[in-house]
Formats: sequence, structure tokens, C-alpha cells
Amino acid sequence: MYRSIFKSGLFDGKTVIVTGGGSGIGRCVAHELSALGALVLIVGRTQSKLDAVAAEIDAVGGKVQTYVCNIRDEDAVQNLIASIVSEHGSIHGLVNNAGGQFPSPLKQISLKGWEAVLQTNLTGGFLMARECLNQTMQRGGGAIVNIVADMWGSMPGMGHSGAARAGMVSFTETAAFEWAQYGVRVNAVAPGYVASSGMDAYPPTMAEAIRAFPRTVPLQRFATEAEISAPVVFLLSEAASFITGATLRVDGGRPNVRGGYPMEAAQNPPAAFDGFHLASTPKVLQQEGD
Repeated sequence: MYRSIFKSGLFDGKTVIVTGGGSGIGRCVAHELSALGALVLIVGRTQSKLDAVAAEIDAVGGKVQTYVCNIRDEDAVQNLIASIVSEHGSIHGLVNNAGGQFPSPLKQISLKGWEAVLQTNLTGGFLMARECLNQTMQRGGGAIVNIVADMWGSMPGMGHSGAARAGMVSFTETAAFEWAQYGVRVNAVAPGYVASSGMDAYPPTMAEAIRAFPRTVPLQRFATEAEISAPVVFLLSEAASFITGATLRVDGGRPNVRGGYPMEAAQNPPAAFDGFHLASTPKVLQQEGD
């Protein structure tokens, strides 16, 4: 089963939604929350991917349900949350993990492409959070964690994603202030380079650049999916009950690199934590050294 560092039963009796739960980081988060006792509701656009993750969780005795929803559709999101509240009552946690982007310089991004990325990475998360608040959390409190990205030095080649992620950080801070009165905490986790299936979605022309990413990271490696899931779980937990409006960077120190200052080779890098029993190396990284 999942090897979480958190205590068994931490989320017993809790219902947590994870968007983008059919793959990558979302799949990992769903497994860890389930292993800790939560009823995990995984949301995505492809039923077959959700079913595959649900089968994995079922196989180890976890509690999971799947919901197909386009989070960019306001009516669909409203209906989704209404259905969940009707069936399960309170929603205790939301992980806004669904996202996506494509590589392109700004001058070549069409309006359609720009809006698609902003709707997926910003608008969809806003809609999910707003409906969880309005339909359940403002009565009983809750915790929301938004997954953003390492965009502190901008995101050349993916400016649409950088704009959306920066917007989500600002949304996180504003929601944390406005919703504190209801006992709702809102935080964000900003992953750096993570060895997850999402890397295989990029075109083959990016493979060499992807494999070179660790050379720009002080800890000089990729993160595991479990190293992103753990801070998400922490921020959802009672141990973070006085944390709201924060964005936790999980990036190996990459934004701290300064141009013109040499980065020394790692002498004793911390070992990767990989508690996810079903983790697999992305195909693009399996080719490393070929």
C-alpha cells in the first residue's frame, strides 16, 4: 500500500475531492488520501482514466468514487458539487490539481489556446472552490489546496500557463482572507520539475530539454509525485490549521538559482522520498543516457 509518513486514519470520516485524479500528481494524491482513510472523489474528463485509478484504490481497500466533469463549464461544476453534497453531505477538502498547457512562445499563442489554458488552470479551479464554499464549506469549514507551478522567474515558452498559475496564487491569497470567516483555509503547492506521467504529454522535440532540467535545480534531481502529495496532505490536515493564504514551494530550490553564479555539483543530495507504491518513471526519462 501507499507508504505515507502521516498517521493511519488521519482522514477517517472525511470526504475530499481531487480534480485531475486520473493521472500524475492527482492520482498519487488520491492514493495517499485514500490510504489515510478519506473517501476520495476523483474528478476528470476521461472516465476510463478515472476508472483505472479507482480500480487501483479499490484493490487495496480504499474508498473512492469517480465523477466526469469539465471544470471549465460553470453549470457542470455547479451540478457536480450539488450531486456530491446530495450523496455525501459535507465536502471537507478540495485539491484543485487539474491543469494542462502546451509549449509555445507568446507570439504564437492563439486566443483559443490562451483561453483554454487559463480556463483549465485558473477558471476551473476558481469554479470548483467557489461551489465547494457556497454549497457546503461555508456551513462547516474545510480546506482547499490549489496546485500551481514554479513560475517565480516567469515561464518562457509557456507564458499562458505562467499567467494562469500566478493568477491562482493571487486567488489563493484573496480566498484565504475572504473565506477565513467560514473556517475555510486556502493554500497552494507549487511543484517544480516532477517525474510524472505529465512529462510524456510534451512533444518529442522537448525530450532532451526535459532530461536536462535537473541541471538547473540546486538539489539536482526531479521530484517524485509522493514529494508533492505529502505537502498537499499536510495542508489539508489539522496540523496546518493555522496556515492559510500560503504557497508552499516544492521545487528543489530552483527559483533560488542566480544567473552568473555557478551552481556547485551536489555532494550529498537528500534521497528522494517515494512512498507511492505504483509510481513509474515517465517514458521520456527512461530514455535518459541512450
